[in-house]
Amino acid sequence: MKNQTKIKEFLLLGFTENHNLEIFLFVLFLIMYLMTIAGNLLIIIITLTDFRLRTPMYFFLRNYAILEIGYTTTVMPTALINLATGRKTISFAGCISQSFMYFFLGTTDFFLLTVMSFDRYVAICHPLRYTTIMKDSFCTLLVLYSWGGSFVMIFGQTMHDYQFPFCGSNVIDHFFCDSRPLQKLQCGDKQLLELIGFISAVFSLMGTLAITVVSYMRIIHTVLHIPTAAGRQKAFSTCAAHITVVSITYGSCISMYVKPVQDGGQNFNKVVAVLNNVVCPLMTPFVYSLRNKQVQNALKDAFDCKMVSYKLQRVSLRRKG
Repeated sequence: MKNQTKIKEFLLLGFTENHNLEIFLFVLFLIMYLMTIAGNLLIIIITLTDFRLRTPMYFFLRNYAILEIGYTTTVMPTALINLATGRKTISFAGCISQSFMYFFLGTTDFFLLTVMSFDRYVAICHPLRYTTIMKDSFCTLLVLYSWGGSFVMIFGQTMHDYQFPFCGSNVIDHFFCDSRPLQKLQCGDKQLLELIGFISAVFSLMGTLAITVVSYMRIIHTVLHIPTAAGRQKAFSTCAAHITVVSITYGSCISMYVKPVQDGGQNFNKVVAVLNNVVCPLMTPFVYSLRNKQVQNALKDAFDCKMVSYKLQRVSLRRKG
């Protein structure tokens, strides 16, 4: 326990020691981060203001956009500051808080993706009962359970994990406070610690993935029995975006947390973590919005309305002049 008090901060090794490469990565990640924030904020605003998007599907999408902003903000600002300044340290409390928020929001991500797949299952497989099943109160409960359930699970695990003292080195071979690099710095018998982490990952990842896969198997079975090709194409198009995001999100997380620990694979984990923390949140607004005609029409109408308002203001100012 003496050694535990000596660790006031951790050193994040990040991506590279090459300063020029760090500057390049800083500019690249900053652009992607700002695009992620702007794109997801656009989804939140347009789904709140356009009456045509006040459906369960867009209610879940709005919550997912909020989640993505929080998820990427948990990691990226610290990583960007470290890349820009070259000072790669993070305080002990900041590191533990970042680790908790990362896994809390990441687990909520899986739950919300599962809720969204259930929504698509009801919409396609039981269209006549959709409005009866997916009531506002039920949709709100699903979202609250997603956030609340993941908080309880990750908070309890975090409290247990960090009862183990940290000793020796304070160097974390990553660009944020991930669980596996942190566990390497803890003392004592960590078999139970690693087992609990593995079971938690399997439950949150594989459990929700199983529900999502079953939902889409039922969806595909229903769609294939639609008599017209146009009907089949329309049904598949509504699910294509969700399947894309699910595939990348689950694929990256399974490769990092469910596979056995291997020495020398940390660089691979960093690349996959960038995919999970930067690319996936950036994809959300593009995949869900640019390919969705309802959202496209809502954005077009909002833009046209702004242009008309601007022109009327110009005319009014000219008359007053």
